[in-house]
Amino acid sequence: MNAHAPHDPDDFLREAIALSLDGCRRGLGGPFGAVIVKDGHVVGRGQNRVLADNDPTAHAEMVAIREAAATLGSFSLEGCVLYTSCEPCPMCLGGAYWSRVDRIVFANGRADAAAIGFDDAFFYDELGRPPAERSVPMEQRLRDEALVAFAAWDGKPDKTSY
Repeated sequence: MNAHAPHDPDDFLREAIALSLDGCRRGLGGPFGAVIVKDGHVVGRGQNRVLADNDPTAHAEMVAIREAAATLGSFSLEGCVLYTSCEPCPMCLGGAYWSRVDRIVFANGRADAAAIGFDDAFFYDELGRPPAERSVPMEQRLRDEALVAFAAWDGKPDKTSY
């Protein structure tokens, strides 16, 4: 038997679930927890901290992504798996994609979250609408002026693509 055998992946999911319950009981925010694992080791942990930090973006997955990126010293989480107590909301799913995790494993589904008041259907619907028809209207202005920064980036020989 190998003393360094990998953990059962469900153990990482159970840790995310435990974080969700702990954060809920401590009043940090909603009942959500997340763990990011690379090569069998936890590199980031997160609990929903929306209430504790007065930060609407402090969802468990985002907190875990920030910690994992700091731990690894990289904006890229390639080679990592995100274990989360619930299917990620659109913001957290976007964060997971931007961070380039290899895989996402979740426990509760979005319908389970909606049943306790965390319904993300509105956000999914909004994203499908043209910008001018969203509930928070969007207006494009000064594009030509803003394109100057994009041209500077595009021509930057030492840029780091991400």
